[in-house]
Amino acid sequence: MKYRHLFFDLDHTLWDFNTNSRQTLEELHLSMDLATRGVDDFPLFHKNYLAHNEKLWERYRKGLIKTDELRWKRMWLTLLDFKIGDETLAREMGVRFLDLLPTRNALFPYTIEILDYLTNKNYLLHLITNGFEQTQHSKMKNAGIDKYFVEVITSESSNSLKPNAAIFEYAFGRAKALRENSIMIGDDLEADIRGAMNAGLDQVFVNHTGVETDLKPTYTVYSLRELETIF
Repeated sequence: MKYRHLFFDLDHTLWDFNTNSRQTLEELHLSMDLATRGVDDFPLFHKNYLAHNEKLWERYRKGLIKTDELRWKRMWLTLLDFKIGDETLAREMGVRFLDLLPTRNALFPYTIEILDYLTNKNYLLHLITNGFEQTQHSKMKNAGIDKYFVEVITSESSNSLKPNAAIFEYAFGRAKALRENSIMIGDDLEADIRGAMNAGLDQVFVNHTGVETDLKPTYTVYSLRELETIF
């Protein structure tokens, strides 16, 4: 067995962030009566939220903004698209969103089956995630997948972020793993794949959305079930 330690990403790889965030935003849209405040097109609101969230995460990964700014500004910028310049509302939405989001449990197809399969083959499974400590642990627990992972490394606990090599080095130490017998499994070309490359680690690109790339990951799969062809 070449690989012993399998390091998974969580959001967009196993835990279906887009579905879960949509359900959470729909709940906020109703409970905070956003329609009467001017958010009259929910699908557009959700689409714009995802776009702002992605851009802000990119800035956060580069160390350009802090956690608090990421949490409320994604709401603020999305509200501004609807001509709503209400910072108090944006901050309240940011807090409520993070209270509700981790209670969602939508996973990508075959998540539980592949985690069972890999565990039964005696691989040691870990997580490396740029998410926040408490939020990520809550997501895993509520989705029923926390029991599969030996070590959970968050950007908060490691004081580093993917794609920086430091978070992978920290993960090796926590898992007592060697880079030679470890592999990173994730959906994000920059954070997961280039990050693992930076750390001298093999990678599996989980290409759920069928994007094209010039990067040359060690392996590419288009569904979690396909991991059975590698491991």
